Amino acid sequence: MKHPVFRLIKKIAYIVFPKYKVIGMENIPDGPAVVIGNHSQAHGPVSVELYFPGEHYTWCIAEMMEKDKVAEYAYRDFWSKKPVIIRPFFKLVAHLIPSLSEIVFTNADTLPVYKDKRVFKTFQLSVEKLEQSAKIVIFPEEYTEYNNIVHRFQRGFAHLGKYYYRQEGQDIPFVPMYVCPARGELIFGEPIYYDHTNKSEEEAERICGYLQDAISEIAYSLPRHRVVPYPNVSKKKYPYNERLL
Repeated sequence: MKHPVFRLIKKIAYIVFPKYKVIGMENIPDGPAVVIGNHSQAHGPVSVELYFPGEHYTWCIAEMMEKDKVAEYAYRDFWSKKPVIIRPFFKLVAHLIPSLSEIVFTNADTLPVYKDKRVFKTFQLSVEKLEQSAKIVIFPEEYTEYNNIVHRFQRGFAHLGKYYYRQEGQDIPFVPMYVCPARGELIFGEPIYYDHTNKSEEEAERICGYLQDAISEIAYSLPRHRVVPYPNVSKKKYPYNERLL
């Protein structure tokens, strides 16, 4: 049974956030798969929690699940790029949300992502869910800009392919997903499969390169709209989905 506060927040989210239509379902393979999307600030994780089709688990930074670490992480990752004049307000907010954050992120369909020696637990839990034919959803952007659609992906998630192959003897598919708040759409592109015959670092580069470009191409193919970027910047700085020359 989910925590009553979480159930209430989820109902509110259905009302407040845009309604999303799922497009490209045919690109999601039956059985286990890893789905990689643009974070789009809060829109990516929230839209997936509310509208992703089928059983899934989203990677969530472990600090957001641990009450004593929420405030520092939340301010640094979510609001430190806000205009200087309003940053004190968001610093206050960051210190008001730890208990709520712990409830939300431990009740949602999430898996903790550790960045210390416990990182192997993240992969272990993920492989266990994949073995149950669930989908693992990951938003791997960092603050280095790749283009006007996505920021550069952190490479670590691609090693899920290596761990899954070791366990199951099969190469896992990675599916690109474009989160488009402006149009209320979750759009899935054609998957790329992990190749266990390649060196793992080379595979990480190959898979990340494909996924960054595939998500970008989905965005470029759509009518003109504002892209919600990974950094929590002013809406005036949101780019359009026009291909840069």
